[in-house]
Amino acid sequence: MGRRCLRLLGGLGLLLSLLLIGPLWLLASGQVSGGGHWSAASRVPEGLAPTPHEAPGAVVQVYAARAWGWRGAFGVHTWLATRRPGAETYRMHHVLSWRHPALVSQSTVSPDRAWYGNAPVLLADYRGRSAEAMIGAIEAAVAAYPLPGAYYAWPGPNSNTFTAWVTRAVPGLEVVLPVTAVGKDYLPGTVLASAPGGAGMTLSLGGLLGMTLARDEGLELNLLGLAWGLDVRRPALKLPGIGRLGMPPVIKGHDGETRGR
Repeated sequence: MGRRCLRLLGGLGLLLSLLLIGPLWLLASGQVSGGGHWSAASRVPEGLAPTPHEAPGAVVQVYAARAWGWRGAFGVHTWLATRRPGAETYRMHHVLSWRHPALVSQSTVSPDRAWYGNAPVLLADYRGRSAEAMIGAIEAAVAAYPLPGAYYAWPGPNSNTFTAWVTRAVPGLEVVLPVTAVGKDYLPGTVLASAPGGAGMTLSLGGLLGMTLARDEGLELNLLGLAWGLDVRRPALKLPGIGRLGMPPVIKGHDGETRGR
């Protein structure tokens, strides 16, 4: 019995080490900083959101950026931005940890601003007719989100749970969320749902244990809210905290076209 307990403890220790080695390395190497105050961190636009002059038609974009402080060693914050044809401003939709209710939709001319010191990347970029057809459905999905007042950094629901839920609810909107989007596999009210990237499924038990198998996500295994993955279509390894190592991910958009980063 004693040896079995030791083996069990050793196995749990090894598993915990594998889960945490990436985030701890990011913190130790200084790639993620927890110093300073969030109010002094950069919020400079990154030039990813087109102006009305550059793109007069509708625009739908999805962004991700490392979370503020030590949380950034584990994952990213994601949000959606929409702009109707001829509009001067975007509507930015996301879930925040410091607002009540947590779900916030706000007007902005720069949805591509750095997320408190961390530059965003585009996950999806739809424009023109395809974007225009989605905006009403996105607004309806945002209004129907079942957990607008809830935010738990781990294992969810959080900002990534919200983005994944809206993506699944809107026909034609496909977004390959990064493996570092902790909470994306938290499935409100169910254990099985379509993969956000389309053409696949996600199985999840409370965001703590699950699996995604899909055309563009590849295979992802979720354990204790952190995930490993393997993308065969665009060869890459996905690691907790570190993210994607290999070919860049697919960015869906531009009137239904799919492109690489």
